[in-house]
Amino acid sequence: MATDNTYPPVGFHFRVVFTGIGEEQIDSRFQSVSGLSAEMEIETRKEGGENRFEHALPVRAKFPLLILKRGLISNSKLLTQWCNNVFFNLIVEPKDLTVSLLNEEHEPLLTWNVKHAWPKKWSMSDLNAEQNSLAIESFELQYQYYTIES
Repeated sequence: MATDNTYPPVGFHFRVVFTGIGEEQIDSRFQSVSGLSAEMEIETRKEGGENRFEHALPVRAKFPLLILKRGLISNSKLLTQWCNNVFFNLIVEPKDLTVSLLNEEHEPLLTWNVKHAWPKKWSMSDLNAEQNSLAIESFELQYQYYTIES
């Protein structure tokens, strides 16, 4: 079946795959991914005698934290062990991961190859007996950069 390129793809059909953490499907299920953006850092220079503006010079690309959220999964051992090694043993082992936006045939339309990611923060949603909500865990990953494949 040919893919119809008339409409933009939906943002809810995606896959996250870690390299080097294992092939467990349980470790690649997330409800949201944010932080796939890039920004150019600039350095400003003033020019003598020119008071109307400053020159903005590009310095380097800057990438925000990659934030992955999902419902708490108690048997996600490999991803949890990777995080625990950082937070409790100070063993930082950067891993590569891919985030793929998928079409209706579950084939990648666009893939972000995230390089040298490591857990900077793990957090749990509030536990509240007065609300009927899922327990959500968040992984905030620091990474060097990403590349995009289409």
